[in-house]
Amino acid sequence: MPAKPTVYLTPNFTLAEMIYSDTAVRQGIDNTPSDEIVANLTMLCDRLEMVRSLAGNVPLIVSSGYRCVELNRAIGSSDTSAHVQGLACDFTIPDYGWADEVCQLIMDNRDMIMYDQVIYEYDSWTHLGFSFSPPRMMALTINDSGTSEGIA
Repeated sequence: MPAKPTVYLTPNFTLAEMIYSDTAVRQGIDNTPSDEIVANLTMLCDRLEMVRSLAGNVPLIVSSGYRCVELNRAIGSSDTSAHVQGLACDFTIPDYGWADEVCQLIMDNRDMIMYDQVIYEYDSWTHLGFSFSPPRMMALTINDSGTSEGIA
């Protein structure tokens, strides 16, 4: 059987990387998005392209993008997470800097990126989420105890 062609949502981000999950694979969860979710992921990837550009066009490594409700529950996240709508992504940019530096880059460019939430999570990665409602422009830190605090 021939390999499926790679579907690019934007020049640097593929549908496959935005929906991949080790947990989904392990637990046999179908994380296939609807057409509406793919449209949301495309908008999300447009914003990630902005972040990538601001970081000097170095690779942005996605650890978690879209998560269907079943997958989101399997990892212990809320049904209201923007990940469920294809409007959030967790990522790192190792060639740019630490996750807190990436968060600061995003906050420094909030007028261009217009995020709903940017979260420095567990000293390890950046969460960037969007909304169709007016953006809250929330900047938070979540630490090992799971508590959050504002960073902006």
